[in-house]
Amino acid sequence: MSQLAPWDHPEPLRVDSAPVPRYGTGSLADLLPTVAAGLGVPGLTAAIPSLTPADRVCVFLVDGLGLEQITAHPDEAPYLNGLLKPSAGHLTAGFPATTATSLASVGTGLPPGAHGLPGYTVRDPATGALMNQLRWQPWTSPEVWQPYPTVFQLADAAGVHTAQVSSPAFQNTPLTKIALSGGTFHGRLTGEERMDLAAAQLAAGDRSLVYTYYAELDGAGHRYGIASDTWRGQLMYVDRLVQRLAEQLPPRSALYVTADHGMVDIPFDEQHRIDFDEDWELRAGVALLGGEGRARHVYAVPGAAADVLTCWREVLGEQFWVASREEAIAAGWFGPHVDERVYDRLGDVIAAARDDVLIIASEREPKESAMVGNHGSMTPAEQFVPLLEVRS
Repeated sequence: MSQLAPWDHPEPLRVDSAPVPRYGTGSLADLLPTVAAGLGVPGLTAAIPSLTPADRVCVFLVDGLGLEQITAHPDEAPYLNGLLKPSAGHLTAGFPATTATSLASVGTGLPPGAHGLPGYTVRDPATGALMNQLRWQPWTSPEVWQPYPTVFQLADAAGVHTAQVSSPAFQNTPLTKIALSGGTFHGRLTGEERMDLAAAQLAAGDRSLVYTYYAELDGAGHRYGIASDTWRGQLMYVDRLVQRLAEQLPPRSALYVTADHGMVDIPFDEQHRIDFDEDWELRAGVALLGGEGRARHVYAVPGAAADVLTCWREVLGEQFWVASREEAIAAGWFGPHVDERVYDRLGDVIAAARDDVLIIASEREPKESAMVGNHGSMTPAEQFVPLLEVRS
């Protein structure tokens, strides 16, 4: 590192300057409780006042479809852009803005500090090892890891016709079990089949709650970037799927199109990709590196947490919001409250990217480190997800 005079050291980003998700008023965790409350499911509160109740509701979640990616591509997504409203039209994903965390927030109606999936990989306090919450490796009891009922389960118990329409590969996964189960699961391979069946499931009840999901847009972004022809082709396909579903809505229905996070492309150079595995300063005192490139959970060896925090702030503080666990909790990064069982899953130090930069780990995480498109932090490109409405 270059040596600077004391007065030349820039101040690190303030923890309280991070744009915290709108938990309780306009986050992904507020969508299904609002919808289900409108369907008469007891014990849930309508937290998004702009949503008018409907007898039949479908939530179509497109993985990786950030609001900024829609507005930047009017030619590829004319139907989606036509649904945008100047005064509304988006939610915040929650922190970190990553699939496992967001799907758990959607399905349980709870912020990450409560449902307990606060990152891509986090430490399991029972074993001391990193646990991948998307792939559920290594195995741990789903019901212990996330004990709260899903909104789908509550709706099903209240007599609402409840269904999920997704890829057959997701039917029996632990993440589906703890976040999206309740009612019936219908596996369909193609996007068109999912749209057609979602419409049919909506019509199957006088009160219906249907969830459907599409993942390939996110995969294209990770592999090729959101500036690629492949990604734009996927966006065009998603636009057609949404229109296909909207045109089949039965009477008294509302369709809400949303996403789990947005995405940013990160250049492949040392200035934008800081390699933890090759940086002795960042590694000093660190026992485990969790999270992902734009939202890191850093677990210190015993007694080293304060030193790790100081070092990470000095090295990264101009580009990342770097917080201790207690500071991140107090700032509300994971919601208004963190359950006791979740507390030790959070890093001793948590780093969230503000700039177009990653903390990769080329040896520990070779596949993740090679991704073009990335997400996880609290920037608008990652946090703002659409809330597009079609009613019949």
